Amino acid sequence: MNPEIENKIVARGQEFFKSIAGEAPSIFSKGHWTGKVMDWAMKNEDFKVQLFRFVDVLPYLNTGESLQRHIEEYFAGNDCEIPAVLKWGAEKSGLFGGLAAKVMGKAIRGNIEGMAKQFIIGENSKEAMKSLRKLRKDGFAFVVDFLGEATVSEIEAQAYHDGYMEILDAMAAEQHKWDCLGKSSNGQDWGHAPKVNVAVKLSAFYSQAKPQDIPGSVAGMLTRIVPIYRKIKAMGGFMCIDMEQLKYKEMTIELFKQLRTMDEFKDYPHLGIVLQSYLRDTENDLDGLLSWARANSLPISIRLVKGAYWDFETVMAKQCGWDVPVWTQKPESDICYERCARKILENHDICHFACASHNIRTFSYVMETARELNVPDSRYEFQVLYGMAEPVRKGLKNVAGRVRLYCPYGDLLPGMAYLVRRLLENTANESFLRQSFAEGKELERLLENPALTLKREQECSPVTHPAKRPSYGNLPPFKNYQLIDFTIPEVRAAFPKAIAEARKSKGKTYPLYINGKDVATQDRMTSTNPADPDEVLGQVCQAGRAEIDMAIEAADKAFLSWRDMPAEKRAEYLVKAAAIARRRIYDLCAVQVLEVGKQWDQAYNDVGEAIDFLEYYAREMVRLGTPRRMGFEPGEHNHLFYQAKGVAAVIAPWNFPLAISVGMASAAIVAGNPVIYKPAGPSSIVGYGLVEIFREAGLPEGVFNFCPGRSSVMGDYLIEHPKVSLIAFTGSMEVGLRIQEKAAKVQPGQAQCKRVIAEMGGKNAIIVDDDADLDEAVLGVLYSAFGFQGQKCSACSRVIVVEPIYERFIERLAEAAKSVKIGPAEDPANYMGPVVGPAQQKDILKYIDIAKQEGEVLVMREVPQKGCYVPMTIVAGIRPEHRIAQEEIFGPVLAVMKAKDFDQAIEWANASRFALTGGVYSRSPRHLEQARREFRVGNLYLNRNCVGALVERQPFGGFKMSGVGSKAGGPDYLLQFLDPRVVTENTMRRGFTPIEDDDNWVC
Repeated sequence: MNPEIENKIVARGQEFFKSIAGEAPSIFSKGHWTGKVMDWAMKNEDFKVQLFRFVDVLPYLNTGESLQRHIEEYFAGNDCEIPAVLKWGAEKSGLFGGLAAKVMGKAIRGNIEGMAKQFIIGENSKEAMKSLRKLRKDGFAFVVDFLGEATVSEIEAQAYHDGYMEILDAMAAEQHKWDCLGKSSNGQDWGHAPKVNVAVKLSAFYSQAKPQDIPGSVAGMLTRIVPIYRKIKAMGGFMCIDMEQLKYKEMTIELFKQLRTMDEFKDYPHLGIVLQSYLRDTENDLDGLLSWARANSLPISIRLVKGAYWDFETVMAKQCGWDVPVWTQKPESDICYERCARKILENHDICHFACASHNIRTFSYVMETARELNVPDSRYEFQVLYGMAEPVRKGLKNVAGRVRLYCPYGDLLPGMAYLVRRLLENTANESFLRQSFAEGKELERLLENPALTLKREQECSPVTHPAKRPSYGNLPPFKNYQLIDFTIPEVRAAFPKAIAEARKSKGKTYPLYINGKDVATQDRMTSTNPADPDEVLGQVCQAGRAEIDMAIEAADKAFLSWRDMPAEKRAEYLVKAAAIARRRIYDLCAVQVLEVGKQWDQAYNDVGEAIDFLEYYAREMVRLGTPRRMGFEPGEHNHLFYQAKGVAAVIAPWNFPLAISVGMASAAIVAGNPVIYKPAGPSSIVGYGLVEIFREAGLPEGVFNFCPGRSSVMGDYLIEHPKVSLIAFTGSMEVGLRIQEKAAKVQPGQAQCKRVIAEMGGKNAIIVDDDADLDEAVLGVLYSAFGFQGQKCSACSRVIVVEPIYERFIERLAEAAKSVKIGPAEDPANYMGPVVGPAQQKDILKYIDIAKQEGEVLVMREVPQKGCYVPMTIVAGIRPEHRIAQEEIFGPVLAVMKAKDFDQAIEWANASRFALTGGVYSRSPRHLEQARREFRVGNLYLNRNCVGALVERQPFGGFKMSGVGSKAGGPDYLLQFLDPRVVTENTMRRGFTPIEDDDNWVC
């Protein structure tokens, strides 16, 4: 940067600070309750976390008992030192006993609600108008933002739309009474800006918005945005489209462009969009918008902010295995902001600039850059958040004259979420307001060029080393395959292309694969698309007893050489197979979309899990393949090691047709056991994908044999065959128990007890506590119950709701269920598709009839007539003794149960013969701990959905009637495919032992 300009920026900032010397934002004023608590929060990270979580849950605490209990849970016995007011409120006894605690609890609620109200202009339009009149009297313009962007249904989206219409009506009635700000004779503030200015968050206007369906999402949003903008235009106002989480960015920009070019609006320039400088792609987005505006000769406005979802975007990216989309150091965002600000100012003829910040360095930079570029005052303004930086807004008004306050309004419930975001921003170590007004950092550092700040921080920051993960021979540490990121256009485009390519193979015949060769049979099964049974995808050859004999003979012949191959060599085949699956991931997904009706994300996650199994089990076998010395006594060597059991029968399900198939088969193979693989009938073409993967990976002949077939013809024969040493099965409880019974009987010529590994399903419950975050709980239950049509052994089939929150929850859940789209899985707009086949359709419809008799139907959706569809069904009034609460349905049927309290909810959740997965939505630390102890399932999920376990991170499997064996994707799983051996050698000769054997040997 030009040193002369830099000096002017610093001088401007120093002048700014001088004008507000001795002042501080009320949030940092230690004379107020808020300021004292914020001071504590900035000094103690543990207390800060507890405080912000308590603030988040506060609106749900509607009774004195609930409020007091949560104060105790969050603050009583807390290891960190806490303010006296909270400590007193957390005490159960004292000078005045429980009465004092209740009084203090009420005071705490009042103070925190007061804190929230400090950041919003009112909870209704009357309060908002009063606040706006005062702001304008004080010389500030405004932009109104209606709180409540978390909409889970279309009825909520419509209510959000109606809320905007209400506040617009109120402003329309008032605006003629407002004097113009600045010297103006044309009825506009400062001579160029509309008096009415509104911000909107698009995701709130359409509950079904999702990045895999950009066109549908934009169309859905426009239906409610257009009437609002039409009204704003009629009022002569301005509308700015806020930017939210990254997943909404592309649709936000696309909607802005469509709205700006509509015939009725293209001659009306008062439309803006927000860009966030903390995103790495923001400069590209800015260049694109500026080029688009010039190409179309359409003036635009850009509000530039730092960004409010940094923590969320960072954590989500790391959890999903994505590149972090935001700048990871604060000065990088500031650098990006200044670059973008300059570019906008350089294009002031086509782009109006709203500089939104609380950073005095930023304001000074924009002022001096605008002066250098001769930008007219009418082409840029400054914006700060209402309630956050009173001295800054005052100083800005004095210096710049054009200050607009971003003013949220609405109910306290969404207001608390907004408050938490503001508190996080204010108390972050990098917060400019904290550094300026709470810590009194020297001006030189506060006004420093962020490029210099970044350089200094990089030079001074200590070198950190990531946590060391275990290594496996020559293989790098295991890392989960990344989840799908639909914000990437190439990812979205890959699905229709792959599906079209898969359709080119329609009518193909798929042979058996035995001993490294294709084997055709005359008995064939037709595979069809469950969304359109007339669409024949292919013919799959079926194995009979003769083919099973051939496969077992080939496997038995391959066994000894494969068993004795070093574990590292066997693992290499799995690593090769994983690389092949990664390369072909969209092709593998497309087959699932067509053959079993999996949605895009469901199919991708299934293939990703298959890749994880290959990579993880390869590493686990390297670990287990190294002999381990047992004991250290002198004079003997004891080595524990493992060997393969023998021929393995792998009997796979259709619901995770690639993932579970690959998981069971690869575990057996890498452990040294040749495999006879029987895929489920409805997913046999998906199952053939294993043939293609393992053949390309170069597995030796006989190690993997593909034998689809009719269970009535070859099922029992395979299980009972004397040369089959182990059976890995995933499917229904009834079939799993039958397999165990058959396998327990020793057949003539059988040389080994058969080992059965069986995962057999569940009747999984999610508990919704009385303090649960319903925005998360409703969507989590909906996804857990109806993702892939509820055809998951882990799916939520019972939701147990604690009584105080019951009515609110079921109302929102029912409306959310009514809002989703149902249709073929290949259309990304559809949330739910067909079930896998007519047999399953028939069984589920029988259970729906039972549900109608046992409970009250809350939701029963209409479905397409053609295809294997069943209604999405939600039934209330269910009790533990009802069949609908006990029997596994394996379809989109959800039983709703009302429990009197959390203890009863736990009792009912456990009242099943299954114990696979479960979930709890609660913000009560005590109840979450109780669930850890008492909710007895194999996989328990707290405050998230109950499906989608990841290999290694969440080893999967249950007990009771949910299965027998260890958890898939965990450190014990491969042991089930191995026989342990120990060899003991006496190393003593005539009283002499080798020196290296005796740690206690003394010369």
